[in-house]
Amino acid sequence: QVQLTESGGGLVQAGGSLRLSCAASGRTFSSYTMGWFRQAPGKEREFVAAAAWSATIKYYADSVKGRFTISGDNAKNTVYLQMNSLKPEDTAVYYCAADQRGYSRDPDRYDYWGQGTQVTVSS
Repeated sequence: QVQLTESGGGLVQAGGSLRLSCAASGRTFSSYTMGWFRQAPGKEREFVAAAAWSATIKYYADSVKGRFTISGDNAKNTVYLQMNSLKPEDTAVYYCAADQRGYSRDPDRYDYWGQGTQVTVSS
């Protein structure tokens, strides 16, 4: 059974940091692209960041570039999203996802999803 499990969300003040984790299980994700998306109330799910496990190239939404960093630990089958200089507009449910067809910013392309973790940034 394929499972992606996010953790690390919470409440933080503007300017603070959080690190989200996504633990993958049920198959080997080494050939997948792993992505982070977020969805705020009343808004569509939007792309945040993505990277292949083995790739040095990483992709970011313009809104988080320079503040967020995606990384992975193959040994732990875990993907991370380090979020610094958080802003109130970063408040959303953050989702981890896996795409076996390669990099994409389209959430419909992703095959597996986690349950999401809430991030709330207070002003």
